[in-house]
Amino acid sequence: MAKKDFAFGKENFILIIASIAVIAIGFVLMSGGGSQEPTGFNPEIFSTRRIVVAPVVTVVGFILMIFGILKNSKSRELAE
Repeated sequence: MAKKDFAFGKENFILIIASIAVIAIGFVLMSGGGSQEPTGFNPEIFSTRRIVVAPVVTVVGFILMIFGILKNSKSRELAE
């Protein structure tokens, strides 16, 4: 059987999957804080978790995604 020639190595796929998980965690941290009544106001939307922690986690996930895409794979370097 011939070995398939993928654009990314195993390390790249692991980093990309991890970054997708981190981005999803960031979006989950941002969610919630709605009010039960349509005209009501819930001050929970301005919590530190939603306006500081969640965006930082999401940006870290996107940076990890970029790193996972641009990283040269060791197995790919050896094959060439």
